[in-house]
Amino acid sequence: MEKLGVASARKSLKRKLEEEFEEDGRLDALSQPHALRELVREVSAHVSVLNSALSSSEADRSAAKRAVHVLTELAKNDEIANVIVDCQVVPALVGHLRSPLPLVEGDSSPIPFEHEVEKGCALALGLLAVKPEHQQLIVDAGALPHLVELLKRHRSGYKTRAVNGVVRRAADAITNLAHENSNIKTRVRIEGGIPPLVELLKFIDTKVQRAAAGALRTLAFKNDENKDQIVECNALPMLILMLRSEDTGVHYEAIGVIGNLVHSSPNIKKDVLLAGALQPVIELLRSSCSESQREAALLLGQFAAADSDCKAHIVQRGAVQPLIDMLQSPDVQLREMSAFALGRLAQDHHNQAGIAHNGGMVPLLKLLDSRNGSLQHNAAFALYGLADNEDNVADLVRVGGVQKLQEGTFNAQPTKDCVAKTLKRLEEKIHGRVLNHLLYLMRVAEKSVQRRVVLALAHLCSLEHQKIIFIDGHGLELLLELLESTSVKHQQDASVALYRLANKATSFCVVDAAPLSPTPQVYLGEQYVNNSTLSDVTFLVEGKRFYAHRICLLASSDAFRAMFDGGYRVSIYCL
Repeated sequence: MEKLGVASARKSLKRKLEEEFEEDGRLDALSQPHALRELVREVSAHVSVLNSALSSSEADRSAAKRAVHVLTELAKNDEIANVIVDCQVVPALVGHLRSPLPLVEGDSSPIPFEHEVEKGCALALGLLAVKPEHQQLIVDAGALPHLVELLKRHRSGYKTRAVNGVVRRAADAITNLAHENSNIKTRVRIEGGIPPLVELLKFIDTKVQRAAAGALRTLAFKNDENKDQIVECNALPMLILMLRSEDTGVHYEAIGVIGNLVHSSPNIKKDVLLAGALQPVIELLRSSCSESQREAALLLGQFAAADSDCKAHIVQRGAVQPLIDMLQSPDVQLREMSAFALGRLAQDHHNQAGIAHNGGMVPLLKLLDSRNGSLQHNAAFALYGLADNEDNVADLVRVGGVQKLQEGTFNAQPTKDCVAKTLKRLEEKIHGRVLNHLLYLMRVAEKSVQRRVVLALAHLCSLEHQKIIFIDGHGLELLLELLESTSVKHQQDASVALYRLANKATSFCVVDAAPLSPTPQVYLGEQYVNNSTLSDVTFLVEGKRFYAHRICLLASSDAFRAMFDGGYRVSIYCL
């Protein structure tokens, strides 16, 4: 009867809350006083049961199990988590994280519902810990030492589902408690939580493996002491084996741990590579799990950082093609991470040609149109690397890369700077065999390519090459054809290109020409001032004549020169 009563009350409360949500839309159902009062009564009743059912008797254990189950179901609702916590549920749950003592000292018979009550409490606390404001409250209530002990339950020799469940829920609770909380990450290490978590990586149950790896992943993030201890506990060999798991959840968590260990830790990066991580990470670029692909691309980008000597090894082992394929994924994060990895790889001279040869150039250029600033910058940085190789320059020009770089809208200043440096790098390459290749394309390529080439050369070529390009190579004719086109865009492009060419020529002339001589000054003696006999110009001002000299007026002012040239008129009379 008690079981039916609890279930009925829980269903009734849940149904009433759902009705409130339906009536009020997204408004909090708990804004209704009667619903809040009923919830508080419900939670308080179950907390009272937990605080009183502390023995190992079957009745107490059964009551505790039912109360924990109801509280866990309620804790799944974020909207009411704060109300549950305010009802002092945390200390009550923490009190049941450890098994009660037997009723009779020395009694070794199994405790009723052993592991199940503890599992439920760990699950409920983990759900409440999703909210950052509850994390410290749960730790202050003394949960961590008990959760760490639960991680060791499997050592008793029992391999039941209940044992697996309590171990997994304890690891999950630690994950949620430590999420983005540096103090709690440190507390977990101090309480001895890392060694048993590393041990659980070898657990036969894959769900437990995933949970343990997830906890280690969280603990390793931006915590150097935790990273060091994870490595010292010899976690790397098992993590690398997990990378090869066919279970996507297992290899996703494993690569997440390795990624967090490697981040900003050059020494651990070396250890990971020496332990044989490179090939399985590259293989995960083809995982059916997009999150694993993303983590693999990010990790390869970290392996290929400036202080690493394995850029060439990554390419040789087959990473380039799957990374290029990921550039065209509908998942923006996949595109971002693959562009990041290719950008790092493109800082190696030989890799630059390989990335372009495998079709990486056009997808990277398309990513410049992205509104995602990070994605756009990663693509721009990768193109900056590709532009360093002479073998890529003509291809970059041929596919319209110069126009894309010139006309793009770039969000962040670092991206704008990167694009400017790429164009400068291309400009410096336009000579020798690169120029010859471009001139060849101007002669034999299809018309659209010829136009892209001549427009790019108008902006990038040096003055000394203008004649060979635009006169001997007939580039000027191509520009004039564009100018006469019916396409407004073609006309604009040609006008800007011609203006650019003219500016180059003019700037050269201005710089190299001799300085202008000063304007000559003319001085006549006093006898020439207002002398009717010697003057050759007469002004009539307010009825009076004033006699002047043309040569002096011309030398004295632009206005007088314009007047005598007929290009200036004022309300005076020249007689």
